[in-house]
Amino acid sequence: MSTLATTSPAEQVQRIEELGRIILAYSEVMERLQQSQEQLTEMVSGLQAELGEKNKLLERKERLAALGEMAAGLAHEIRNPLGGIQLYASLLAKDVSAMPASLQLVHKISGGVRRLEGLVSQVLHFTRESQVSRAETDLAEIIATAIELAQPKVIERRVDIQVRANAPLLLRADEQLLGQAVLNLLLNAVEAMEVGGKITVQFIRATEEDGEGRQVKLTIRDSGPGIPAAILDRIFNPFFTTKDTGTGLGLAIVHRIVDAHDGTITVTNPPGGGAQFEIRI
Repeated sequence: MSTLATTSPAEQVQRIEELGRIILAYSEVMERLQQSQEQLTEMVSGLQAELGEKNKLLERKERLAALGEMAAGLAHEIRNPLGGIQLYASLLAKDVSAMPASLQLVHKISGGVRRLEGLVSQVLHFTRESQVSRAETDLAEIIATAIELAQPKVIERRVDIQVRANAPLLLRADEQLLGQAVLNLLLNAVEAMEVGGKITVQFIRATEEDGEGRQVKLTIRDSGPGIPAAILDRIFNPFFTTKDTGTGLGLAIVHRIVDAHDGTITVTNPPGGGAQFEIRI
């Protein structure tokens, strides 16, 4: 004989209600477990993605360090004979001073040597460790100075530069290094556009979404053709360039400066055209 058959109707109702509450409580527990599992799965996926990105950055730094050592060695090996070539060229120039055609050839040799010396200097600058001297500085003043230094190229190509920001914006950074990074980005943008292009510079105070410890977010956007998707992941590689002239070190130096500030830099082709570099420090 079943237990329910020996109990009163009231007791049966009470037991059924208790059973219903147990089932309901079980369902709630299972639902919470499901939600917890989904949250944990999402967190694990996020951590895996973050770990993958950090591993990529670590591998990149290791490759750059190895490349830097090799480049520094080559640069010193190249620089040594360049001094001798330049000396012999200057002596030869005196000997052929009365021979215009020969003197012109000597001047071409000297010009080529100076260009090589400039390239070697850039390589050595890139390979040197960036020592950051942090001090409170105004980002608005850094940008204004960089724009002033870029004026010869800006005027030559009739580029319009607009700064959108609530100045001043104080941060702790190396004024000289950060200024060099901004100048390199501006010159890169000027060279990427046709005559009469436009550059927009914008900076704001960083928020929690920008990352822990971040002070500012700076974007520099041009009105050029943008960067082909196939080379976006190589744009900061040293010696990589799509220009007929240039060393391919400008953006690599920018990346090193941002790295030295424990910051991040990304490049995108935003809707509406052009390329946009975003620095978070």
